[in-house]
Amino acid sequence: MNSRASQPSSAKATMKSLTVYSILFAVSAVHMLNDSMQVVVSALFPIFQTSLNLSYAQIGWIAFTLNMTSSVMQPVVGLWSDRKPMPWLLIIGMLSSMAGIAGLAFAPNFWIVLCCVVGIGLGSAVFHPEGSRVVYLAAGNKRGLAQSIYQVGGNFGSSLAPLMTIFIFVPLGQRGAIWGTLLAATAIGILLYVVPWYSRQLAQHGTIPVKKKQASASIEAPSIPSKVVYIGIGILLIIVFARSWYSAAIGNYYQFFAREAYGLTIQQAQIPLYLFMVFGVVGTFFGGMLADRIGRRTMMIASLVGSIPLALLLPHVSLFWIYPVISLLGLILQSGFSVSVVYAQEIMPGKVGTASGLVTGFAFGMGAVGSVVLGSVADLKSMEFVMVAASLLPLIGLLSFVLPKDRAR
Repeated sequence: MNSRASQPSSAKATMKSLTVYSILFAVSAVHMLNDSMQVVVSALFPIFQTSLNLSYAQIGWIAFTLNMTSSVMQPVVGLWSDRKPMPWLLIIGMLSSMAGIAGLAFAPNFWIVLCCVVGIGLGSAVFHPEGSRVVYLAAGNKRGLAQSIYQVGGNFGSSLAPLMTIFIFVPLGQRGAIWGTLLAATAIGILLYVVPWYSRQLAQHGTIPVKKKQASASIEAPSIPSKVVYIGIGILLIIVFARSWYSAAIGNYYQFFAREAYGLTIQQAQIPLYLFMVFGVVGTFFGGMLADRIGRRTMMIASLVGSIPLALLLPHVSLFWIYPVISLLGLILQSGFSVSVVYAQEIMPGKVGTASGLVTGFAFGMGAVGSVVLGSVADLKSMEFVMVAASLLPLIGLLSFVLPKDRAR
């Protein structure tokens, strides 16, 4: 009798351990399309600088508006979704991004551009915590790998910015942004497959009201001492701060530094930026796989500490050495990004949306602040000064040694 009674629970446990790759790759594809729409903005920076006569500080404010809109709302959406998930909100967010992209193509001045990027930022704020919840439900017992598949999509989407500049915005100008609406339309089509599955999983796990039965929105998990949570999250956010500021320096301004320091054209300056981003995609994928084997904390230490010498070296190398150095830097630095999200989810059990929104939202927010500060400093000093100063930021990654160990959690 007891044996028969245990069969349903055993089957349920087996289902929870299965990894649903079709959903993981689908939501990763949506992540790629979502982040591609975000980087349409940064891909347009050199075009805006010419067509709208923008300063570095104004470019920084555009990045600030985009990232801050997303970062402020992500923890809010994450907290809300932990209590009351709304799967169809994913599609509403994508429609917001579509409207923002369409507006960028015809924005006549700096202020209209800011309004348009708010729409894109809100769409991203909705997608990221909800997307992380989908990944959590589809991951089974391969959390690190699943998060890497998800983040690889986003990183690959981000890596398209230099190619957009070269092949779309240099020849077509600002109007070329209208092609970005196709990205949103494709994402909505994929979400029409993901959202129903997501709804069924939430119902099965008791995370949305079903047949008038109210249930908790949190996924049950064992409690962790508050002291461990506060220490771990506090240190993690400091590390995310440093990595985000450095990523903002590379992603938003390295192309301008390359043009000034090495005399490259707009198109040529996109090549090192593309290498940094595309090798970051590779690093993200393999970092998640390694984290499942060697531990989250160990992987983050390897990523953060390993990137320090390369970051310090980058502003001082000759043109020939830029390409291998920036490629290896992207590979190592980004190998710890998806791992930090999983670490936060595990240290805040039962709060998947909140943890994901907090870490990724904080990353966007700090990147936003960094964009404004770095752009303003570049106007006052020089872009070379900014890149040299930013190269010191990865040293803060040494704090990763103080993170609570996986075993202690």
